[in-house]
Amino acid sequence: MRWTRSDLLRSRADVSPPSTVAGAMREDEQELAERVALLQAALDAVPLGVVVLGPDGSELLSNLAASGLSDARHDQALVAHLMGQVAEEAGREGTSRATLELRGPVPRMVEVRATRVSDLGYAEPVTVAVLQDVSDRHRLDAVRRDFVANVSHELRTPIGALGALAEALAGEDDPDVIRRLAGRMGAEAERAAGLVADLLDLSRVESAAQPATTEVTIDRIAAEAVARIQAAAEERGITLECQVPLEEAMDGDPGQLVSAVANLLDNAVKYSDAGSVVDLEVRIDDAKVVFLVRDQGIGIPARDHHRIFERFYRVDQARSRDTGGTGLGLSIVRHVAINHGGRVKVKSREGEGSEFALEVPRWS
Repeated sequence: MRWTRSDLLRSRADVSPPSTVAGAMREDEQELAERVALLQAALDAVPLGVVVLGPDGSELLSNLAASGLSDARHDQALVAHLMGQVAEEAGREGTSRATLELRGPVPRMVEVRATRVSDLGYAEPVTVAVLQDVSDRHRLDAVRRDFVANVSHELRTPIGALGALAEALAGEDDPDVIRRLAGRMGAEAERAAGLVADLLDLSRVESAAQPATTEVTIDRIAAEAVARIQAAAEERGITLECQVPLEEAMDGDPGQLVSAVANLLDNAVKYSDAGSVVDLEVRIDDAKVVFLVRDQGIGIPARDHHRIFERFYRVDQARSRDTGGTGLGLSIVRHVAINHGGRVKVKSREGEGSEFALEVPRWS
């Protein structure tokens, strides 16, 4: 049997004089106040919003996280309205759940879950509502969906081309045609392999929140990055020029840094015209190292500057198909910069070339 406060006071009143009853009531009230304060402190420590609603829908108790989910008055009204609907359904069904999108400069998604709770001393059950900001989860789900869709699209093109070329090759007897078809098959296979390689690079840099840093010479990073791109630059008739200090060292993950600089150079080569120059310059001081890559290419419209570091984003879809890019290179650069506590910036005007700057701390 569960004793209520009134039962306890009544039993004391039956056997105790008035002064003793009054003292007991003060002790009970103090103990009750302490318990309420402890409960409120415990709820405020919970990162999820918690609201307890009475049988009539009135708010009996809430914590700090619940009030922090809706700062604006309009948002407060929307959340309160949704919470009332969810609580009403929970009163009928036992549980209920709904999600609300709060529009604004930074859109947010708030999820409300409610459960009917009985036997708390009320004639009717009360409702406990839990509020949670699920914006990050929704954004992550959207990124996953887009990522799978983009990978499927990018792989479908070379795989489809390989199938068609293999079918044409199977029924061909002319040696010249066979060589031409085989060459095209090799190019499509290389395109698919490049996408897989970039996906693996991106996966590695995304999962390496703490890169394996070691002391490495800066000219080694530049030399290895240039070596990766040299053949592609020569094929397109583009000259690579380097201004790199010798025998200067820094802390960093050599593999990640080489991958980032190589991707900047690769991006510059792909979007430059034949006969132009791509320049790699490294500037250093005691605090940071800046890898600068400049090209004389087609440039980037200002409206696209904030999006070019997204996975698979391309400014010019038609030009990207011609260059064979995967749309992952600049995303890899951004993650390498983040992993090293640095940043990547771009300065570009359409038709006037681009300059990318990868800035990372010199010493960890």
